[in-house]
Amino acid sequence: MLQITNLAGNKINRRLFSKVLEKTLKIVDGSVLGEISLVFVAEEKIKEINYQYRRKNEVTDGLSFEGLNEIFICPSFIKKQAKSLNTPFGSELMRVLIHGILHLKGFDHEKSGKEADKMRKLEEKILQNINEGAKR
Repeated sequence: MLQITNLAGNKINRRLFSKVLEKTLKIVDGSVLGEISLVFVAEEKIKEINYQYRRKNEVTDGLSFEGLNEIFICPSFIKKQAKSLNTPFGSELMRVLIHGILHLKGFDHEKSGKEADKMRKLEEKILQNINEGAKR
C-alpha cells in the first residue's frame, strides 16, 4: 500500500505511483514492503532532511529511509534535473521513485561501482517495462 503526502503542492497522479510501485516490486522479487510513505516536498525541506540525516547541505531529487519505508521526493528539483538531462519530467520522476523503492528493498549504489551498475540497469528495466505496458 502506498500512502502519499503532498507538501510540495504539485498535482499528483496517485494511480500512476501505485502502478510504478507494483511493477517495481514485481520485477525485483515479487515481495511486498508493507505500507510505503511517499512524501513530496519543496527544495528547502529536502535540503534540510538531507543535511539532518546525511550531513549533505544540498538539495537532492529524493531520499529513502529503508527502516521506515519512507521516500521523500522533490518535484521542483526533479523538474530542473529532467531539463538538464533533456528527459521528460514524468520519466525522471518515475526513475527517482523506482530508485527510492530499490533502496527500500536494500539496494545501495553507494556500496560499490558494481552495485551502482546493478541498480541502474534494474531501474532501466523497470522503466522500460512500465513504458511498454503504457503503449498497450
